[in-house]
Amino acid sequence: MVAIERQKVVAGVTSHTGRLYALAIALVIFFLTWAGVAARPWASANSDPRLAALALRQRQLTRESLVVRGIVQHRWAVYRVQLRQRRVQIAAAHQAQLAAATAPSVRLVSLPPLTITRTS
Repeated sequence: MVAIERQKVVAGVTSHTGRLYALAIALVIFFLTWAGVAARPWASANSDPRLAALALRQRQLTRESLVVRGIVQHRWAVYRVQLRQRRVQIAAAHQAQLAAATAPSVRLVSLPPLTITRTS
């Protein structure tokens, strides 16, 4: 009877399906353990001081960028106003040039007479 039970145990270990199931279960346990270790649930709540300094620097840069953005927008607004004024001046100068070019120019010229008389 012991020999029959031993044959059943040996037959279960040597069967191919039993080995495949054992391998599949071992792989599932391995990857679940790997995922658990990678998640680091035991990590302490104390954050790294470098991360805190990095977060502080990010907040400072955000504030500075908002200030710089405001300055740039103000300068662009001033530039657009000045550009509009300059274009008006240029247009007025072109109009004055065109008016001067189309106006008839009259000049008084006193030339000597064309006939030359010689006395001998």
